[in-house]
Amino acid sequence: YQRRVRANNLRMGKKKEAGGFRSFVGGGFGGVCCVISGQPFDTIKVRMQNQTGGALYKGTMDCVLKTVKNEGFFALYKGMAAPLVGVVPIFAVNFLGYSHGKSLQLMNDPTKTLSPFQHGLAGSLGGLYMTVLIAPGERIKCLLQIQTTGKAKYSGPMDVIKQTYRESGLRGIMRGTVITAVRDMPASGCYFATYEASKCYFRKQTGSEDLSFFHVLVAGGFAGWANWAWAIAPDVVKTRYQTAPEGKYKRAVSVVPELYKAEGVRGFFKGLAPIALRAWPANACCMLGYELALKAMNFVVPLEEY
Repeated sequence: YQRRVRANNLRMGKKKEAGGFRSFVGGGFGGVCCVISGQPFDTIKVRMQNQTGGALYKGTMDCVLKTVKNEGFFALYKGMAAPLVGVVPIFAVNFLGYSHGKSLQLMNDPTKTLSPFQHGLAGSLGGLYMTVLIAPGERIKCLLQIQTTGKAKYSGPMDVIKQTYRESGLRGIMRGTVITAVRDMPASGCYFATYEASKCYFRKQTGSEDLSFFHVLVAGGFAGWANWAWAIAPDVVKTRYQTAPEGKYKRAVSVVPELYKAEGVRGFFKGLAPIALRAWPANACCMLGYELALKAMNFVVPLEEY
């Protein structure tokens, strides 16, 4: 009996290690699917936002039709290389952290089934992992994005790093890390908790553990909405804080009263409509890609996933 227990524990150890690797790979592939499905929405959003003077487009559908007619269908995917390079590793690390979070909760009893809430806790760890990569990148991105007319202070990302480090050191580059964690840890928790809760509901409705592509897509879409339901307000605060002149705010929380006084509650939810429109298909495809990647890896090397 003890030999069987030791052998079983050894197998379980292997499963945990493979689970992390598979989640990393699956999350990366899910990130690819997310970028591919969401890029057309981003292209149309940018073109609509950049209209100056006389409006070139009457609305969203007019923008889509004119872009495809004048430049071809693949014009909707212009500029996709950059997000593929930047976003995919972030998704991979997020799912890796999610896997580690599940493993930590399964240490004492690897056979138990985690509740949606426990999946949310595991997802929060994934959000923490993700913050380490996102925070400095978003600080650089925000400083470049607020450059409009006149002479640009920064010539590119590397110039931002050099000047910011010269002016404020490493602390300046990492500015906004705490508010990024406040955004991403609960948001990632909401994401995975909602995804798992949706899958549990569909399993009860269908009486089957193996869900269809449609059910996975719907669960992923709901997860994307849940993510941004939390993330939008901290995201607005983070952007204001990261792009403010040095010394304007002592900390990110100082942005809150000023923003509320100037714009009210609505100010914390700027951009929610286009984000919600993109979040459903992008995250639906992300989770479908993740599940398909796990199935493909399990087909090649059969191994039970947590």
